[in-house]
Amino acid sequence: MVGAATIARDLTDHRKLVFAELARQAEDLRRSNDELEQFAYVASHDLSEPLRTISGYVELLSRRYVGQLDDDADRFIKHTVDGCDRMRHLIDDLLTYSRAGQTVNLTGTVDCASVVKDVISSVATSLEETNGQVVYDSLPTVRGDPAQLLQLFQNLIANGLKFSRQGVPPRVHIDAHRQDDTWTFSVADNGIGIDLEYRDQIFGMFQRLHARDAYPGTGIGLAICMRIIRTHGGQIWVEDTREAGSCFCFTLPDVNKE
Repeated sequence: MVGAATIARDLTDHRKLVFAELARQAEDLRRSNDELEQFAYVASHDLSEPLRTISGYVELLSRRYVGQLDDDADRFIKHTVDGCDRMRHLIDDLLTYSRAGQTVNLTGTVDCASVVKDVISSVATSLEETNGQVVYDSLPTVRGDPAQLLQLFQNLIANGLKFSRQGVPPRVHIDAHRQDDTWTFSVADNGIGIDLEYRDQIFGMFQRLHARDAYPGTGIGLAICMRIIRTHGGQIWVEDTREAGSCFCFTLPDVNKE
C-alpha cells in the first residue's frame, strides 16, 4: 500500500509538471504569435509611407518623360512603376493578413447570403467583362466577425473568377450544409483546378503555382483565408472535383452554437 501510494504521488507530481510545461509552452506560443502579428502590422504600415513617396516620384517621371528619353529609360521607368505597384499590393495584403488574426467580434451574427451579395456587387465589372457567374444556394447565418467573413468570401470568389480556363466563362457556385452545430461551406469553380500534390502548400504565405504575368497576385490570399477560418475555430481544405475546377470547403459555427 505504501508503495502504491508513493507511485500515485509520483505520477500526480509528474502530471502537474507536464501540465505546467504545456501551459508555459502555450503562453510562449501565444506571446510569439502576438509579437509576429504586431511586427507584420508595424512593418507593413511603416513601409507604406516611403513606398508612397517613391511611387509618386516614379509616376511623375513616367508622365513627364516617357517618350522623351531613349527606349532603355522608358523600359526602366516601366519596370520601376510595376515594381512599386506589386510592393503596394504586397503591403496591403500583409496588413490584411495581420488583421485577420485579430478576434474583433466572433460573437456577432453574419448573414452569409448578404455577404455574398456584397461580394458579387464588388466584382460586377469583372463578371461583365468575362461573362462570368457567381451563384449560390440558400446560405445560413453564422457566428463570426462580419468584416473578416466578407474578406474570406471575397478572396475565394475572386480566386474562382481569376483562375479561369481560356475561352470558358468563369462560374463560381457557393453552397452550405449543416452538421450538428457547424456549417460546412463549399466554393466551387470551373477553372484550371489545383494538382493534388500542391493542395497542402497553397494555404502558405507567398505560395504561387503560376507565373505572375499569367495570374497576378501576391500569393497571400489563401493564407488570409486560412487565418480567418482558424480564428473562427473552423477548418479549410480543398476537395477533389469530378469536373474541371477547384472546390474550397470550410467550416463555421452555427448562429445557435454556444
